[in-house]
Amino acid sequence: MNTQFRVISNPRKLDTLEAAERLRIKPQTIRRGLCLDGHYLGLKPTKLPNGRLLWDASAIDALLNGEVA
Repeated sequence: MNTQFRVISNPRKLDTLEAAERLRIKPQTIRRGLCLDGHYLGLKPTKLPNGRLLWDASAIDALLNGEVA
């Protein structure tokens, strides 16, 4: 049995810094858009109990590819 590959059952989540790096913007830009509009370019994060925000990596990739979020 080939154990080299494994199936990822849950989607990858990025913190705000990682999401900003992928989008090539400052993390504060994402936070500001979220505070003002409730989303950043249609992306809505998951908020953890400790206040951290997690962004869906596949949604960010879709946004970078020009798809509608």
